[in-house]
Parts: sequence; C-alpha cells; structure tokens
Amino acid sequence: MERHYGWVVVAAGALITCVAMGAMFSLPVYLQPIADETGWTRAGISAAMTVGFLVMGVAGFVWGTLSDRIGARPVVLVAAALLVTGLLIASRSRDLLLFQIAYGGLVGASGGAFFAPIMAATIGWFDRNRSLAVSLVSLGTGVAPMVVTPLATVLIEAYGWRSAMMMTGIAAGVLLVPAAMLIRRAPAVESAMATDAGMAEHEAATPPKGRFAALATPQFFVLAGTFFLCCAAHSGPIFHTVSYAMICGATPLAAASIYSVEGVAGLFGRLAFGVAADRLGVRRVLVAGLVLQAIGIYTYVHVAELTEFYMLAVVLGMAYGGVMPLYAVLARDYFGPHVMGTVLGAAAMTSCIGMAFGPVGGGWLYDTYGSYQWLYIASAAVGLGAAAMALAFPPKRADGEMAAPPAAGMAR
Repeated sequence: MERHYGWVVVAAGALITCVAMGAMFSLPVYLQPIADETGWTRAGISAAMTVGFLVMGVAGFVWGTLSDRIGARPVVLVAAALLVTGLLIASRSRDLLLFQIAYGGLVGASGGAFFAPIMAATIGWFDRNRSLAVSLVSLGTGVAPMVVTPLATVLIEAYGWRSAMMMTGIAAGVLLVPAAMLIRRAPAVESAMATDAGMAEHEAATPPKGRFAALATPQFFVLAGTFFLCCAAHSGPIFHTVSYAMICGATPLAAASIYSVEGVAGLFGRLAFGVAADRLGVRRVLVAGLVLQAIGIYTYVHVAELTEFYMLAVVLGMAYGGVMPLYAVLARDYFGPHVMGTVLGAAAMTSCIGMAFGPVGGGWLYDTYGSYQWLYIASAAVGLGAAAMALAFPPKRADGEMAAPPAAGMAR
C-alpha cells in the first residue's frame, strides 16, 4: 500500500481542488439573484471576486511557505474552515462590505491553499509518472465548472441564493475534511526533513542557505516569469471571448458555451500533456504548448463564425489547460522538497498577477481602438514571450541535484 499511496494523494487532491475551486468560482451564477434581492450593484458584487483573486495570490505564497514547515494536511484543513466560514457569512450578509470581506477575503484566502501545498505533497510521492500525477490533480480545477457551478444553479432555483450558498459551504466542509486527512508527505520527504543531516543536505543543495534563497535563483526567475507571461497571455482572451463572439453574431447562450468547450478540452489537454511530458521531457512539452497557445490566440483575429470559435476553443483549451500543471513539475526538477511549497506559492502569486492584467488590458484596448484585434495580437506576442522565456530553463539535472533521493516507497 505504501508503494502506491501517492495515487491516493492524487485522488484526494483532485477532489479537494474540484470542490474548493468550484465553490469559489461559482460567484457568477449568484450574481443576478444577489443583485435582484439585495439591490447591490453588479460592480459591487463582482468586486468580491476581484478581491478574492488578489487575496488568493498573496495567500498562496503564505500557505505554500507554511506547508513546507508543517505539511499540506493542516494547511488544507485550516483553509477548508476558512472556505466554509466565508461562504456561511456571505450567505447571511445584509451589507455589501461584509459580503465582500467574507467572499473576497475569507474564501479568497482559502483558495490560495489548494495549489502549492497539494502539488508539493503530490510531487514528493513520485519519481516516475510525476507529470501525469500532477496533471491528474489539476483535473479537479477543470471539472469544477462542470459539476459545482451547475449544482449551484439548481440549488439557487430551488432554494434561493442564500440557502444555496449555505448548503454549498456545508457540503464543501463535509467533503474537504476527510479528503484532507488523506494528504500526507511521502516517507522519503518526511524522513529527510525530520533529520538534521537530511535538512543540511537539502539546504546545501540550494545556496545560499535559507528557506527563501530559492526565490533569488535564476531558475525561479525563469519559472515565475514564464508562469506570469503564460497567464497574462491567455487571461485576456479567455475573459473577453464571450463578448467578442457576441459581437460576431453569436447568441449569449452560444457564446457562453464556448467556455464549456474550452473546459472539456482542458481536461484532455491535462492528460495528454502530462503523459507527453513524462515521455518527452517537461520543458520540451511546455515550450510546444506555449507556442500552440500563442498561435491559437492570434487565430482569433481571423475567426468570425461560431463553429470556428468552437474549433479554436478546443485548441486553446488543450493548450493552456495542458501547460498549467507542468510548472509544478518544473519546480521539482530544480528545487528540493523542503522548499517546494514556498517556490510553488511564490510562482502561483506571479501567475495571479499575470491573470489580473488580461481582463483590464483587453478592456482598455477595446475601448481605445473599438476592436478586440489588438488584444489578440498583443496577447499572442506575450504568449510567444512566455515560450521564449521557457527556453531559458537549463536542461533537467541528470545527477538528481536538489531533489530528494528516490525511495523504494515512491509511487511508480
């Protein structure tokens, strides 16, 4: 059982990310019912999501660093409590500011705990099949919009938005707590971190000494820079696709369905890219995926028919869905397990900043030039910049430097 326990961690991680991210990103389906009942402005309600993104980025770094010290399980348990508390308070809020604090602050803070700590714990269990394992964990994020969001819609129609949000919070707690109990460090990582000799060996592999020293290395600069540019490239096109499709003549429902196509394609992309990275090398697959993403983004300039939007959604969904989990695998190639949470948390924070640029930048370009053409051209250029940045990664170590020594108990 110990030999294969890594796959239990993968399954638990996928469930946790599905439930937690689904609960957090369901706010759009609550928007209209909340506005109708409370009279709050849409901008005010949506601001809770904006706050959530910002808080999630900063919290992700804090949670990741904390998980290096105490492990992923207690971090996820605390975050689950924050998520449930935030949703319950938001569901009872009669004041917009309280709603924004509860949903944006508490729920957003919890959201940052479900990437770096879980990915760091997962990676420690795998020597081979590492890319596939990480990609399977990330499937939870892709499945969430297809499971949690429709469920929230049904609950809202049946019981109203307040009861729906409250029930979602309670259900999230019921699912997250037992799943979090299954998350634990790999024995090899645990033993290395529990002994002074093991810690000294890891710290010596990442000069200068100190838990945050990894963030000052060229490897982290390239990792964070690539992650930032990748997210800055696709966030604008993702956010403005529905608007652009409607300008091209699509109905609102048909335009919104483009997201569903991207989500389904992203699931296949995660699996395909994960398997390919294990066979061909993660850096090579990442660069190819980033180039494909840039080409797909630019192709929007020449798209006008709904069928073409769907075809492009398949390509883009596979591309950006497939490359996102690979950053965690790259981090493990260059940094030891004792700083993995810190590295992934900091990298995720830069990605959140990159995501924040796309929607605002795309809106400004449209308002300025009256067209989305320059958004797609600029985003494609940024995407090519991400691919160029990824080429700066040195080849994967052949001697296992900075990595925990493979153990017989690691999942195969």
